[in-house]
Amino acid sequence: MDRYAVIGNPIGHTKSPLIHTAFAQGSGQSLEYIALEAPSDGFATAAAAFRDAGGRGMNVTAPFKLDAFAWATDLSERAQLAGAVNALKLEGGKVLADNFDGVGLVRDIEQNLGRLMRGKRVLLMGAGGAARGALHPFLAARPAQLVLVNRTVTKAEALAQEFAACGPIVGVGYGDLDHSAFDIVVNATSASLRGELPPVTTDVFAPSSLAYELAYGKGLTPFLRLAQGTGVRNLADGVGMLVEQAAEAFAWWRGVRPETAPMIAQLTVPLA
Repeated sequence: MDRYAVIGNPIGHTKSPLIHTAFAQGSGQSLEYIALEAPSDGFATAAAAFRDAGGRGMNVTAPFKLDAFAWATDLSERAQLAGAVNALKLEGGKVLADNFDGVGLVRDIEQNLGRLMRGKRVLLMGAGGAARGALHPFLAARPAQLVLVNRTVTKAEALAQEFAACGPIVGVGYGDLDHSAFDIVVNATSASLRGELPPVTTDVFAPSSLAYELAYGKGLTPFLRLAQGTGVRNLADGVGMLVEQAAEAFAWWRGVRPETAPMIAQLTVPLA
């Protein structure tokens, strides 16, 4: 039986074994999928041991996405642009690497939530790894403008300059936002993981906006509560992104794209 794993530290919270086992059952695939916790400084050793024991592929979560980038022998264009890896395919001596986080996010927004980015104004908050992984897929969706906002303005400006050839992007600080509303507002900061609110004002929201929180399973986060209080009716957390990026990896490994709607429904926590 083919073996797959998710590797991270800590890993006890992961939903990946549940998701991929359900994908396998639903698509008639025979595989084993486990969670693998590696020491914080031991990614390469643990990954190599899994490969040498017959492992066929891995999902990669925090804090190892940069380690996986360095360990890979073949990087996809997406992985190169993101500067990080969240999925590996192990083929003999080759380690093929990709990053499906941004693709999964765009698919959730456009397919599951029905909000096409083409021609829309999009605000992406944060300039860390999560935001970086979303930039190329966001720009490939052809928004009218993508505004990247971050507490450290120079970091947002540098990222915007790096991706300028991919589409209309600008990097700014929170104080530089021009008080006009966006069609889609995505929180890719770590603030919600700490129960905090990013320094964003209600001006960025309109009642018709989509407020999307990358964190998942936390209910109504401070960001989503702010949006709701402004009158925004379209609220979403990152559970759809989680499932969709997993489906992309599963299809890459197995050649079959699983149905995602049942798993999204199973994992969804009411935003209340």
